[in-house]
Amino acid sequence: MQHAAELAVKEINARGGIRGRPLALRIMDDSGRPEVAIRIAQQLADNPAVVAVIGHLTSSASLAAGRVYWEARRPVVMISPSASSPDLSGVSPYMFRVCPSDLSHGAQLARYARQLLNAQRVGVIYLDDDYGRGLRLSFTGEFKRLGGDIVEADPMLSTTPSLEPYLSRLRQNGGVDALMLATDRVGAELALREMGRMGVHWTTLGGDALSGIEKTGPLAEGVRMSVAYLVDQSGERNAQFVAAYARAYPGERPDHRGASAYDIVQLLASVLTEVGTDRRAIRDRVARVGGDLPAFEGVTGTIAFDARGDVPAKSVLIGVVRDGLLTPEPGQ
Repeated sequence: MQHAAELAVKEINARGGIRGRPLALRIMDDSGRPEVAIRIAQQLADNPAVVAVIGHLTSSASLAAGRVYWEARRPVVMISPSASSPDLSGVSPYMFRVCPSDLSHGAQLARYARQLLNAQRVGVIYLDDDYGRGLRLSFTGEFKRLGGDIVEADPMLSTTPSLEPYLSRLRQNGGVDALMLATDRVGAELALREMGRMGVHWTTLGGDALSGIEKTGPLAEGVRMSVAYLVDQSGERNAQFVAAYARAYPGERPDHRGASAYDIVQLLASVLTEVGTDRRAIRDRVARVGGDLPAFEGVTGTIAFDARGDVPAKSVLIGVVRDGLLTPEPGQ
């Protein structure tokens, strides 16, 4: 997020900034913790120089911070690149996101598992937070609707030391055709390591919170995950962004969070150019994008907000890890 946002700001300022003034970023770290996000949100809302917020990264932090931005004496708009919990929809008129919600991710993963993998029996391990619960519910609902069987769904915390009891019980119950990990990357890596030690080789699925797991080498080979953006997707705008990102950060490739942050900065730059720096005017202009104003064409695709601050037209793809890269899964 930070690298891509900084790249966007450099490009905007190289073009002359906003109405002749340079755009500046203030980088804050909420550590993915709601209590820290609340404190940071209050600082940003109280700072008159802050005209918009790009973030927060996680759903829990976004839910906590979003209410602060809205209830501030002078509310400030927040646009998240990656907070995907369904609970965020319509929470605040000042809260937007450019990523599909977990309703889209879970349903797409369920359709992929049932229709392309022909999976009948699936086990689910989920992170017991806003993200994990949302993804689990959307996945299991669609998978059952398609005639599949959820063998069991087990919760974990970020501090859970082992998933072996869950995995052993799944094996004792006859195994599964696929294992759905509605967790973050750390939880998924823990599951994969313990599956390897147990000698089980179930097809593994996950949401976009697994992004970056492809860098772990053979451990993640064959993992499937839902994403709203792939670095190799077509389009001249994306190709230019990826090339610029590679020049700015040699050896790195952007993920969906970075590409979305880049889009948000560029979108906000266009809004600021039109309406200036008044917080209410910025929010009102953002809310009209894709409504009575044209949608914004970004590197991640078309951004068009609905009345709940969501982008319902954004599509979800399934990527598969092959040789350390996340590539589109054929047949979608």
